[in-house]
Amino acid sequence: MIAAIAPHGGILIDPLCPPELAGRVATLREAMEEMGRHFAAARPETIVVVTPHHVHVPGAIAVATGTVAVGEIEEHQRRVRLRCAIDRELAEAVLATLRLAGVSALGVAPDPAEADLPMDWGTLVPLWFLGRGEPAPEVVIISPSPELPPAEHVRAGAAIARAAALHGRPVALVASADQGHAHDPGGPYGFHPASREYDQLVVRLVEQDRLGALLLLDPAMVERAKADSWWQLLVLHGALGPGWRSRLLAYEVPTYFGMLCALYEPIP
Repeated sequence: MIAAIAPHGGILIDPLCPPELAGRVATLREAMEEMGRHFAAARPETIVVVTPHHVHVPGAIAVATGTVAVGEIEEHQRRVRLRCAIDRELAEAVLATLRLAGVSALGVAPDPAEADLPMDWGTLVPLWFLGRGEPAPEVVIISPSPELPPAEHVRAGAAIARAAALHGRPVALVASADQGHAHDPGGPYGFHPASREYDQLVVRLVEQDRLGALLLLDPAMVERAKADSWWQLLVLHGALGPGWRSRLLAYEVPTYFGMLCALYEPIP
């Protein structure tokens, strides 16, 4: 019904953005707000977020199967908090469909089962813009596994789409993804020209509706770029299939990493 590539840098959220970066993220924030309006109009009852920063299970796709996810981000002595109900029915269906498709997958839940599941910033930041409607959508949180082959992430996306189609309620998909993280020599990952190369490639493939070409990338190049998006974009590609149209809303490098906003809607 609707899907997106959404960045997850906390500076996108106005209270968390230091004044010196406000101008650099203005275009990105406007793009996120525009995506939020499209999501509100589409009225999904569940948003599936594929995030690289939730529970990492080596060699398996992780699906959160708790009841409630709660997250908090604190920066510059300011704090934001988000609480979302988990769509347990869809999460269990996704887990089962992944396994039927031969994708290595594991359910993750808090102990005890009724406790709140911690929400990572890769989930919180996109939902801050895309998932705060009335009534608020439920969520399903899925984490890729870099240890799995790229093609398995594509198969995982197709399995997620099948589970969503059988769910009987409107479902949206968000690939939570920041791009190369080595744009700035003063950043935590230093500088490498592969970050710019990778980002330019992703921008071009989004504009041309050719995410499938990401399967051809050399994993070593992705590693040099310190990219934080490859696996989620492969899942998105597998989930969309034909019949979808992309719209690149923004791409900027406001700090040491690149951020990209894109909206995906079915072709009428």
